[in-house]
Amino acid sequence: MAVNIYYEADVDRSKIEGRKVAILGYGSQGHAHALNLKESGVDVVVGLREGSGSKAKAEAEGLTVMGLSEASAHADMIMILLPDTEQAAIYEEHIAPNLNDNDMLLFAHGFNIRFDLIKPPANVDVAMVAPKGPGHLVRRTYTEGGGVPALIAIEQDASGNAKAVGLAYADAIGGARAGVIETTFTEETETDLFGEQVVLCGGTSELVRSGFQTLVDAGYQPEIAYFECLHELKLIVDLMYEQGISGMRYSISDTAEYGDMSRGSRIINDDTRAEMKKILGEIQSGQFAEEWVAEAHGGRTNFLAMEKAGQDHLIEEVGSKLRAMMPWISAGKQSVQEASGGQG
Repeated sequence: MAVNIYYEADVDRSKIEGRKVAILGYGSQGHAHALNLKESGVDVVVGLREGSGSKAKAEAEGLTVMGLSEASAHADMIMILLPDTEQAAIYEEHIAPNLNDNDMLLFAHGFNIRFDLIKPPANVDVAMVAPKGPGHLVRRTYTEGGGVPALIAIEQDASGNAKAVGLAYADAIGGARAGVIETTFTEETETDLFGEQVVLCGGTSELVRSGFQTLVDAGYQPEIAYFECLHELKLIVDLMYEQGISGMRYSISDTAEYGDMSRGSRIINDDTRAEMKKILGEIQSGQFAEEWVAEAHGGRTNFLAMEKAGQDHLIEEVGSKLRAMMPWISAGKQSVQEASGGQG
């Protein structure tokens, strides 16, 4: 399957000239998109809910802030950067009444379109521009003259110009400096959810906790178990990030490499892979989306219980004490809570 990747030379930036862009939300991605667009010469405003704590922050950065409905009416390109489970209600109340022919509705994740939670009218463009990195990195690399690779997808092309306009947007936030990869809403959504649940978040956090607990239950000190099963994970992930799996294996000891190759498949085995396929099926069928939306709108009882159980795990208590012994880990860095700010 051929992969289409677009760079600055492939983009006609004039396609976004004269357009008015509204960024709804001013969290991690929202602030990066808004500021990068502004510095690229794009007419951009920020749309926030009444009483949002992000208003002062956005205005201090020199951005114009409006209410969600006002921003949607003002703009002809609307990028929704709000939590997945809140987007549909905000769309119905604030965005849908203000859409005009050939306006563009933009997303950075395909969840609401893929699972039909938002159903735009046929007379507007629907596109996705999704940087493949957190907002602080999207912002920092732009200010340094670089960019974070991005994905682009066109779900609906009412104007006949959606892809060109979407690419111009991606370029204006810095994505075309690194490369903009073409995909679909379905592919992006399903692979993103699968990666989060099976590898990046669900799989990794459960593997770490289980390894830690196995050592503690066998009588080893929790502090030693923490270093071996969590702390040193960053070293391995950094090597994989920079050099791939083979590069990581080249960099570690022969003993570690042999243990990796001879024992890893006993942990991730046919039963695990069968469960992975089951989880993918739940994503593809819409079962996960239906379950999560119901949970989010129903008071989040299970979500909060699972979150608290994770926070109360011994690994968190031990880790907090050990990280306090290593102040260099967080020196000069914002906490993730501070960096994410509000969501509008």
